[in-house]
Amino acid sequence: MVTRVIARYLRVSPRKASNVTNLIKGMGVVKASLLLDVIEKRPTIYIKRLLNSAIDSADKKAHLLPADLYISLIKADKGPMLKRFRAASMGRATMIKHRTAHITLELSKIVRPEAKTEKAAAKKGTSDKGQVTRKAKAPVKKQKATTSKRR
Repeated sequence: MVTRVIARYLRVSPRKASNVTNLIKGMGVVKASLLLDVIEKRPTIYIKRLLNSAIDSADKKAHLLPADLYISLIKADKGPMLKRFRAASMGRATMIKHRTAHITLELSKIVRPEAKTEKAAAKKGTSDKGQVTRKAKAPVKKQKATTSKRR
């Protein structure tokens, strides 16, 4: 995790916000930003602001470019509800719940394929030259199963 940013008490339903967050979860920052520009839903405004804030924070903290970052965690949690009342028929009042959301966003650094291959080579036991450092086991021969005939 390079950066974590949280937007609290947003006047948007957490259910609607989570629909948008599920679309960009695990994406690269540049691709997610372009996707948020295209989506026409209200939570995208807040998520786009949050993403830009996280990018700026990552640049100040670790001097990372947006191309080196991806969204490792994004979630929309419930916030407190604003409860209001409205007149209803026969002198009654009905409650209106204005829902709020807390959106959390974490950015992490992308691990490049070169680093992955070095780790994989270390696990397999091969060196940089491609030679096997551990002794290889001989393959085990399988025995044929005998079948018995029943009468």
